[in-house]
Amino acid sequence: MEQYVIKGGNPLVGEVEIGGAKNAALAILSAAVMTDETVTIENVPNVRDTNVLLNAIEEIGARVERLDAHTVRINGSFIRDFNVDNEFIRKIRASYYLIGALLGKYKRAEVALPGGCNIGGRPIDLHMKGFRALGADVDIKYGLVRAYAEKLTGTHIYLDKVSVGATINIMMAASMAEGKTIIENAAKEPHVVDVANFLNSMGANIRGAGTDVIRIVGVEKLHATEYSIIPDQIEAGTFMLAAAATKGDVTVKNVIPKHLEAISAKLLEIGCEVEEFDDAVRVVASKPLRHTQVTTLPYPGFPTDMQPLLMALLTLAKGHCMISETVFEARFSQAEGLCRMGADIRIAGRRASVFGVERLFGAEVFAKDLRCGAALLCAA
Repeated sequence: MEQYVIKGGNPLVGEVEIGGAKNAALAILSAAVMTDETVTIENVPNVRDTNVLLNAIEEIGARVERLDAHTVRINGSFIRDFNVDNEFIRKIRASYYLIGALLGKYKRAEVALPGGCNIGGRPIDLHMKGFRALGADVDIKYGLVRAYAEKLTGTHIYLDKVSVGATINIMMAASMAEGKTIIENAAKEPHVVDVANFLNSMGANIRGAGTDVIRIVGVEKLHATEYSIIPDQIEAGTFMLAAAATKGDVTVKNVIPKHLEAISAKLLEIGCEVEEFDDAVRVVASKPLRHTQVTTLPYPGFPTDMQPLLMALLTLAKGHCMISETVFEARFSQAEGLCRMGADIRIAGRRASVFGVERLFGAEVFAKDLRCGAALLCAA
């Protein structure tokens, strides 16, 4: 078991540089195998999920060369195995991106059912619905998602629910299908746009990423490219909220401020100062925090990944704050640990009432998922 021992009470002051977006990187690394030519990807975050995915890509035959901690060169021309299954890949959520990538290029894929943090239902039926609409046979057997097609044909797909994963996966497969594909009710997140830009840099024909309608004209093959991944908005938001929680003064560098607007707006609303630059954001928290209400929503709304951090921050705000979680049903796991530290939080279904307290106290707490851990670390 990994443990952190934290002595709190000090404001966070200084500058921090943000790395590449993990959620974009996982999809882009998967999509890199869709060409037989060599692809160079920069600003890759050096975290467990990306390393597990790179090892899985290497295991099925691709050549993976790590030029440095954040730069990877991939050549997918040596892939001969379409079965991606090991004990590590089953632990990460983004393993499913290899289905869209392999199905698009080779018209077949067998990938282990994805794992990841337990934050509620994240079914892959929308992914399967999209692949079937493109002409693939898809089933689940022995813990593997199996997809096969004689050929993929462009079609009109309406997503019943906004899903980042399904949008990206269908977009990858459709980029090498015959004809035109339209994805309606598509996710608009920055990493959807980044994956589309990456595929386009390899010769794909994708328009409309960042809106709720994406149009894709399939191409026969993709080619080599060099690409740099966008900064991670969730990592940036974590430092912004941690600065506010500790009454600090932090400049978060190497960011795209537009991607952080929902977080910046909420910080301004509760009484923090937020200063935006071309590629940086400064957060200063020198005044008492005011109460607020927040509802998590798909981008450009307030991100669900930031909700646990915001709850930690609002434990010290004056008055009664209300948080509504509309994206994942099991995303209040941090509340138990925060209450052990002295917070006053009451949960009713997908709504949490946070009543501000004067201060928090040290306690032994347990992180049940990644963002829960970040929230408890911030509170500590």
